[in-house]
Amino acid sequence: MELLDKKVLVTGGGTGIGRAVSLALAERGAAVAVNYSRSVGEAEETVRLIKSQGGHAHAVQADVSREQEVLAMVDTLAREWGSIDLLVNNASVTRHIPMNDLHAVTDDAWDELFQINVKGMFYCARAVAPYMLKQKKGAIVNVGSIAGITGSGSSLPYAVSKAAVHGLTRSLARSLAPHIRVNCVAPGAVLTRWWEGREKQMEQLAGSLLLGETALPADIAHMICAVLEQEALTGQIITVDAGQSM
Repeated sequence: MELLDKKVLVTGGGTGIGRAVSLALAERGAAVAVNYSRSVGEAEETVRLIKSQGGHAHAVQADVSREQEVLAMVDTLAREWGSIDLLVNNASVTRHIPMNDLHAVTDDAWDELFQINVKGMFYCARAVAPYMLKQKKGAIVNVGSIAGITGSGSSLPYAVSKAAVHGLTRSLARSLAPHIRVNCVAPGAVLTRWWEGREKQMEQLAGSLLLGETALPADIAHMICAVLEQEALTGQIITVDAGQSM
């Protein structure tokens, strides 16, 4: 699929991987809706960066864990654009909880991570699906994590939520075939603000990677764009982890 002139919604598009993929999509000629929940300044800065390079973008607020906000956002975009061609389900949160401390895992942690990381992605996919089905063409990329494959990560509920994202990807691929392709890109450790204050841990991790250094947000963004473009791909979980899961 050619990305030129496509209309794309990127959730959590103002920071980290979301910003990188928003910029990469705009470089390829797509019009980008940069979604944010609270990070309005970062989202507006992402839009400014895109426009400074001659691209087309605007920021749009919605908490993806609240379905009515998702529906209102998608309806507004569809009216402005005429339709929505692509969705990058990137918005996610984590809690840093030692993996061996089961008693530190609260109901609140479970509820927040599943509401945003899993149900939020489902709400967004369900909201855009009618527009894609109407034009008999569309693609969705969910951002998972190798934590959902290895079972280890920033916390137990985070790893489990990302495993659920991988399952959601496969189920949506079946539900929305043949007109909408649904895939997942599962990063390993990526140099984003989630690692702020944990630089020593990141350096230790880099030493054990096959490629010797952690990925950058742009690395993940390039893969997401490639997956959106590849029309013979659906229901796949694609890792980009510098050999971390080997």
